[in-house]
Amino acid sequence: MRSPLLPIFLTIFVDVFGMTMIIPVLPFFAQHLGASEVVTGALLSTYAACQLVSGPILGRISDRVGRKPTLLASQFGTMIGFLVLGSSTSLWMLFLARVISGATAGNLTVAQAYIADVTSPENRTRAFGMVGVAFGTGFLVGPALSGELAERYGYGVPGLVAAGLSLLSIVLTSTLLPARKPLEVPPQEGRLGAFQRMFQRATPRRRLLEFFFFSLSFATLTGGLSFYLQRRFSFTMKNVGHLYAFSGLVGGMVQGGFIGRMAKKMGEHRLALGGFVLMMVGYACLGALFTLPALLAVVAVSSIGSAVVRPALTTLLTKSVGPHEQGAVLGVSQSLSCMALITGPLLANSLIGRGELAAYGIAAAVFAAAGVLLGAQPPPAEITGS
Repeated sequence: MRSPLLPIFLTIFVDVFGMTMIIPVLPFFAQHLGASEVVTGALLSTYAACQLVSGPILGRISDRVGRKPTLLASQFGTMIGFLVLGSSTSLWMLFLARVISGATAGNLTVAQAYIADVTSPENRTRAFGMVGVAFGTGFLVGPALSGELAERYGYGVPGLVAAGLSLLSIVLTSTLLPARKPLEVPPQEGRLGAFQRMFQRATPRRRLLEFFFFSLSFATLTGGLSFYLQRRFSFTMKNVGHLYAFSGLVGGMVQGGFIGRMAKKMGEHRLALGGFVLMMVGYACLGALFTLPALLAVVAVSSIGSAVVRPALTTLLTKSVGPHEQGAVLGVSQSLSCMALITGPLLANSLIGRGELAAYGIAAAVFAAAGVLLGAQPPPAEITGS
């Protein structure tokens, strides 16, 4: 691992640890405050709707003023959002917390751009795979801990702990992350212009579409998973947290131990295609699950799939443009991810609210199938020097 990457990985881990702490709790918290499944879906989508506005802006700002100050500003907003969430006593406060967090949520986009700055194209998949390890480790510890805390001490406690972790990430970024000179980038157009510029070119368009369907499939799954597990298996918050921990363990093992070698042997294109197939198969089986061993098997398969798709596609995205467009293309990809995170939870919770648990899994599988269809086409050209 190159020396500039260790601080960013530590920062990402602490950020993800904090963010994952609220994943299993938030739907139950909203339900406790009187929200229906549809309203809960809207709550989950609010974060992404606000992030949709801020993502490309933060990407361009980080290109101009540097990654470190942009990351610090984003982390500060995240901390405030968690504080409001942890203090919430009514549904409108939960919505306010998600608005604040979403409007300042640029942590991952900026961190990915930083990694793209300091790694060569041939080593980038391994570097992004280590980001996946940070995610997997965060999912391993964060949700399990939050379920325990919420059931013992109250729904708001995980949010307050997450705020403390956000403060720690600010300290780590301030003291450990080397500041890099901002790239000399030409004046860039607004968000719509960035979309138009990327989608007019075949290579970034293809990769962005693949990333969108990955995000939509994954967002549909995770957006409804807590209520699916509650209805099908009578899971509590603690049980949901433990399942997320299992998923994080599987994903972390894949990304930490195998992703670099797999990418060099198979190439990112085939790696992403295989991951999409595993996601599609796993999600399609959700409606037929009635036992815990079957659930764990399906979660393992789909977790392996998503664990290889994310770093492979992120690398392919950064290879599809020149070095001065890294922040822009990752900002556009973040916007597409936000669109998926708006749509997926609304769709998932609407289906689950009507008792259509099988349709919920099929919907996530269909979106993964779109990724399979795109990935089955010949790979487009890359800008290998990016």
